[in-house]
Amino acid sequence: MVNPFLLLNYEPALESLGDRFYDIVAAAEFPQHILRFRNDDLLPRLGLEPEAVDDRHFIESFGKFEGVRPFLALCYHGYQFGEYNPQLGDGRGFLYGQVRGTDGELYDFGTKGSGRTPYSRGADGRLTLKGGVREVLAAEMLHRLGVRTSRCLSLIETGEQLWRGDEPSPTRSSVMVRFSRSHVRFGTFERLRYLRRPDLIEQLLDHVIEQYYSHLMIPFDLKSEKIDKQDIYAQFYAELVRKVAKLAAQWMTAGFCHAVLNTDNMSITGESFDYGPYAFIPTYDFRFTAAYFDYYGRYCYGNQPTICKWNLELLHEALQLVIDRSILEAGLQQFDDWYGQHYRDRMMARLGFARGATPQEYHLAEDDAADLLQLTVKLLSENEVGYHDFFIQLRQQFSPQWRDDMNLIFADAEPMEAMQPWRAVYHRILQNLSQEELENVASCLRRSNPTVSLVRSEIEKVWEPIVAEDNWQPFYDLLNQIRE
Repeated sequence: MVNPFLLLNYEPALESLGDRFYDIVAAAEFPQHILRFRNDDLLPRLGLEPEAVDDRHFIESFGKFEGVRPFLALCYHGYQFGEYNPQLGDGRGFLYGQVRGTDGELYDFGTKGSGRTPYSRGADGRLTLKGGVREVLAAEMLHRLGVRTSRCLSLIETGEQLWRGDEPSPTRSSVMVRFSRSHVRFGTFERLRYLRRPDLIEQLLDHVIEQYYSHLMIPFDLKSEKIDKQDIYAQFYAELVRKVAKLAAQWMTAGFCHAVLNTDNMSITGESFDYGPYAFIPTYDFRFTAAYFDYYGRYCYGNQPTICKWNLELLHEALQLVIDRSILEAGLQQFDDWYGQHYRDRMMARLGFARGATPQEYHLAEDDAADLLQLTVKLLSENEVGYHDFFIQLRQQFSPQWRDDMNLIFADAEPMEAMQPWRAVYHRILQNLSQEELENVASCLRRSNPTVSLVRSEIEKVWEPIVAEDNWQPFYDLLNQIRE
């Protein structure tokens, strides 16, 4: 059977921009290829039936890298912990190919751990197996929590021994393929500003709009001299601000700390990607910091909205070479409002009250939403309540009977005194709901809250059997729990 991945209609979208945006590279050759994870959920979006794709097809395409397409190591710079770094670029990965999904959207296959490139800076270009396992889990959990995220298409163990300062070494190696909307970063534009190439900034900006914001072009043609591009550029930047504000709100409500929000880790499509030393918060603590090397807590959990906004502002330095500065400043002014709205909506969904007009959703009154949000944050921040456990228990314990008897709401909660104000407001809201609306609340809780958390201890529980006895079943079991 011919490998279905080799028959996909790959589009040279980014390749067509020319080699000023990338270097053509070769993949490393590995001594071993063991498929540890395949994401069958993504295959239908490529027009593929999972049963028609064999494990060896994944290995041939994404482990041995058979095929004839050029592999592109993308060029970019970035602000890292506040300091500009021109020595970046794809150092252990490349753009394998771009494919149009069945939804009409363009998607990237991007590798991680596929070998050295001109941007490796002396590193080995490899990915540890634990790093691959962690990224698979992060992406699937974030997707389950409604975060706009890249996902892993495959993870292959490659049989090499790697030495790392942050893992017991030698440690096992892997290569991963990331499925995402785009690998164009804020830092891609920042590099072109550094090179003083406004012509290339405009070329890349037009490409981004044509591929990822094409609805803004109707009925315009960016190549026409008869249109005012500034209007389209203004709409693009305003939408990017909205997407990034929404993403920050999704991280915060998911209890997720990305840990390395440098501008080279910010996607121009407002998508979350590249999960290294991330962590899910155990309790609601704004100061929680995921990366051991983030000594001053720059990228701590509570700073994420501010950092995202700041990264958008830094992007002005590049975009103002082709977009009027006042347009960019006007677009950025909307960030706080967008963030506040999305944060409230996502928290309400996690509490059982989704915003919308469909029969399955119940839209909470503004005053009730404000009261419930305030008390939820107060409860989580002032008490030793596990952030994720709170939502898990809410999903599992919720009953329509809560409407009739407030004492049934978290009846065994400790400390009960701290829970009382929250219970009173939740009960007040439920009293105004019909039986059908109560059932909608239960449905919303199931949709919005997985039954398992992904705090560090849970990740270690699945990693330890892999190290000790090459037992992958706990890993697969956790993935199944995440998807429930």
